[in-house]
Formats: sequence, structure tokens, C-alpha cells
Amino acid sequence: MDIGAYHALSAGYDRLNSETDYLSWADFISECFKKFSEIEVKEVLDLGCGTGAMTFPLRELQYDMIGLDISYEMLSVARETADEKGIDDILWLCQDMRDFELYGTVQGAVCVLDGINHLWGVRDLEKCLKLLHNYIEPGGVFVFDVNTPKKFATFYGDNDYILEDEDVMCCWQNSYDRRRGICTFYLTVFEKNSDGTWRRTDTEQRERCYTRKKLENALESAGFEVCGFFGGFDLREADDSDMRWYIAAKRK
Repeated sequence: MDIGAYHALSAGYDRLNSETDYLSWADFISECFKKFSEIEVKEVLDLGCGTGAMTFPLRELQYDMIGLDISYEMLSVARETADEKGIDDILWLCQDMRDFELYGTVQGAVCVLDGINHLWGVRDLEKCLKLLHNYIEPGGVFVFDVNTPKKFATFYGDNDYILEDEDVMCCWQNSYDRRRGICTFYLTVFEKNSDGTWRRTDTEQRERCYTRKKLENALESAGFEVCGFFGGFDLREADDSDMRWYIAAKRK
């Protein structure tokens, strides 16, 4: 799991992901909680919360939120946003999703924008899921998403991309090891300084491609029951043509 890329991207992360419909995504998550949880979901852990892009919309839906991320820089942006909004009831924790401790249990958990793919060691995935099993109350639900094998093979592959917004640009080169199922992203981030100069940061990031079967087996082994694999927020069944899968799993 690499955190350097998010240190570099923290200042411009939300702007580079400005097209993501977090409000509809939050509604989808809430629908999964209502549909699949055996208990009322009040407290929710946002695992790998980053700048809080999903934490805040879920809070607006009246969930008590805990935002957990390994990047202090990303959490600093989240805290600044919370201060600007006058929000002081979110618990922010700077911890590793492979080795975290909560002050109590929650009824629901989420991990969005392919956070699970960043667990590119299979044992790391197992550690994360077992910890979630410890902290989610029986009958509670974990909702997450992953980039699919199709996305790794076609969109990522060995392709190059440029993401840009005002005052920030990310040059993104991919190298996909199909045998290991690991894609390495070579990132160069340019951020504009207040004096008009630009600061350059070079970093690397990796994601692992997980098949549906591997995810189902890992969830089952950790003590979760898979409630559904979806291809969109409309709860349609996922298939091999999807670029992103949305998964709901219930803690046994």
C-alpha cells in the first residue's frame, strides 16, 4: 500500500475528482444499509476517507461519521473543510486501514473510490476485512467498490493520462503486470504556488486487480456474507463489462 501519492495529491485531490457524483453515491450507500443491514445503522466508518469527500455527504444523511485515513495531509484537508463548514462532530483518525483501532463498534462501514484496490497485498486485504469484522456489529453492512478486471486491462493497461484543473495537474503513466494483477502508476504532480511558480512532485502508486471470486472468498473467510455485486447505483447486477463494481457485504 502506497501513501506517497496521496501526500502529493492532497491539495488538489478533490478538484481532480470533481466529476464524481458523491451525493448519488452516498444515497446508494444509504440504500444498501437500509436494504441489507439487520440492525439500524447510526455510526459509520469511512475507511480510507481521504479529504472526506464521502464522509460529509453521509453525515448530511444523518449518520454519525468516523473518517479514517493513513495520510495526514489528506486528513488535514478534511479537517479544514470541516472547520469551514462549522462541523465538529466527525471523528478523524490517522491510521492504516490494515491496522486500525476504534473506540467502539459501528453498524456500517464504507470504502470508496477503489480504496480496496490499494490493498495490493492479499494479506493486507485479509487484515483489513478481519478488522472490519471485529468493529462492525453483527448484522451490520460494509459497502465498498473496486476497479474491475476490465478496467485494469483496458483503461489502465499501459496507458498514459493527464488530469488537470486550475492550479493543479497530474501526469499519470501506467504499467500493468497482468500476471501478478498489479498496476503501477507513475505520477507527476504539478501544483501552482502563490507566487506563480510551480512545485513538482514525482511519486508511485499501485493497485491490485481483484476478481469477483477472490473478493467473495476473502469476504467469506473474514466472516461476511455477500449481499450483492452491483454495476451501478441502481442496484443492477454486476457483469464483466463494468469498469467499477459496488459490493455490499453483511457481517455475520
